[in-house]
Amino acid sequence: MINMTDISKSFSGNKVLKNVHFTLEKGEIHALMGENGAGKSTLMKIMSGIYTRDSGTVEVKGEQVNFTSPKQAEEAGIAVIHQELNILPHLSIADNLFLGREETIGRTGILKTKQMEKKTRQILGDLGLDINPSDPASTLSVGKQQIVEIAKALSVDAEVIIMDEPTAALTDREIDSLFKTIRELQKRGVSFIYISHRMEEIFSLCDRITILRDGEFVGERKISETSFDEIVQMMVGRELGERFPERNSEIGEVKLSVKGLKRKDCFEDISFELRRGEVLSIAGLMGAGRTEVAQSLFGYKKLDGGTIEFDGKQVKIDTPRKAKEMGIGYVTEDRKSEGLVVDFSVEENVSMTNFAAISKNGLISKDKERKLYDTMVKRLGIRTSGPDQAAKSLSGGNQQKVVIAKWLGIEPKLLILDEPTRGVDVGAKKEIYSIINELAERGVAILMISSELPEVIGMADRVLVMHEGKITADLPKQEMTQERIMHFATGGGKLAVEDQ
Repeated sequence: MINMTDISKSFSGNKVLKNVHFTLEKGEIHALMGENGAGKSTLMKIMSGIYTRDSGTVEVKGEQVNFTSPKQAEEAGIAVIHQELNILPHLSIADNLFLGREETIGRTGILKTKQMEKKTRQILGDLGLDINPSDPASTLSVGKQQIVEIAKALSVDAEVIIMDEPTAALTDREIDSLFKTIRELQKRGVSFIYISHRMEEIFSLCDRITILRDGEFVGERKISETSFDEIVQMMVGRELGERFPERNSEIGEVKLSVKGLKRKDCFEDISFELRRGEVLSIAGLMGAGRTEVAQSLFGYKKLDGGTIEFDGKQVKIDTPRKAKEMGIGYVTEDRKSEGLVVDFSVEENVSMTNFAAISKNGLISKDKERKLYDTMVKRLGIRTSGPDQAAKSLSGGNQQKVVIAKWLGIEPKLLILDEPTRGVDVGAKKEIYSIINELAERGVAILMISSELPEVIGMADRVLVMHEGKITADLPKQEMTQERIMHFATGGGKLAVEDQ
């Protein structure tokens, strides 16, 4: 179907791809993996006509091609579904599906609205979606928007669909629905290139995997003939040892105690304790209220009731500034739009929450700012070309470390981590886990929200499970299993004795 041979590409003299090979068969789901910065996106942008290669050959169905635009790739049957979906929320679902290739009556410019809606209903129906094509796209969940993007690709007769981190913002149910759609299309002969950092998904869905490292082709394996450990070693060039580092922290006195917290239409009757040196995770499906609870504890969202005690004293946290002054840090789930100022330098981002420590009379001391930067880079192992490097040019894992560094400067007593490893490769995940452990060993109380159940089980001392705004379970380490957590996350009641 597709054969890429000896593909090389450089930017400003920096070689990001070096003689890379990649093949794709008809009706295959092929995973493409590698650490952030390995060259995956560049290779796919060459395949889809966004970039032109410096050297090498690309063949589609046995014919050599040289795409110079995404439109050319699309005409050859190759479509891309980006991580940031290209859905225009104010337009109808049908308008989104036919965007840029609207059907009109002759040259009048008058749209054949009914005809486009009929085709949209038919295509979406084939994919298992029974929705009104005239509804605004904003009414769709992220999972259904993913299906609409696939429908858009199929409507131009795509035979190859490239998916970049497609499940990053999906619920478990939406992931199941997406996988079902992909497998159905595979039966029809559609091929998929699947880019993801989620190893469990790769082994569940894909047929074959290609690994890139530092812009080079490392190897290719059939999923049925490889293992998690082999893939990790190929990706990072070394063995990572245990996936989750060993916990050594001592759990101490109660640091945070909340009772009866509620926020209208978000959550109610939230009560729990978090201790010094403890990693407490909140698990649950998307929309369960996990992030809203965290934002309320940080003063970003207003509470409608309940009490908060911090260090044994009842407090009112109504602004992030007050939370910070008390020693509470918050690493947001959306690092690019909320955690970083991506056009600012690494040094400036690290300094953002630490002005009091690096300034005097309102003036920043460059020496203190540089010392803070040096300390954090060394402490967290941030790989950067220097303090002036723009945050947007860092890999995902290093961006996340910079967000964490912002808050370590205030020496937090409590650190809230919302999806701390989302979009981060397996090597950087291990490093972030080690940072979490090191903080817990220093006595920092950690509240961690995660959608990855292996991460919850591997890192947490205890897990609170939420369903529709309520806590449905409080499980200690020895009682955590993926099945138990999902049981309570989907609204299941008390388990039978034999299931406990």
